[in-house]
Amino acid sequence: MDVFEPNIPANINIIGLIPQKYPFVMVDKLLHYSEEAVVSGLTVTSDNIFTKDNYFTEPGLIEHMAQTVALHTGYQYFLLHKPAPTGYIGSIKSVEILKLPKLNDQLITTVSVLHEIMGVTLVTIEVTLLGEVMATSEMKTVIAK
Repeated sequence: MDVFEPNIPANINIIGLIPQKYPFVMVDKLLHYSEEAVVSGLTVTSDNIFTKDNYFTEPGLIEHMAQTVALHTGYQYFLLHKPAPTGYIGSIKSVEILKLPKLNDQLITTVSVLHEIMGVTLVTIEVTLLGEVMATSEMKTVIAK
């Protein structure tokens, strides 16, 4: 995936862009947004509910990927001056976790939108750490009606 230049206001409130609230927030940075993609970040901390034995676990990585998709939708709605909608993982076509991140690792996650129609979004996702691929996935998310 291409490296994106940041295009997000520095004072953006991530919590206002996703429906999840602490302690269930698995994104802490919005690094890039376009209609076709979003790039998020997450620093793995010891107080994260998906951290165990100094590692960020598989369920945490999957939730981080899903919340990055939610961040894309939430920022779309923010640009329209609307509240972020609630959404759900409709399906996970594939997920591959190659390596678990450790405490203090800073993940960069890129979601590429393949299709988006009537509240259903099909995406590919890549989670990296210092350029190394940690996990990939293909998901379908659905906005609650």
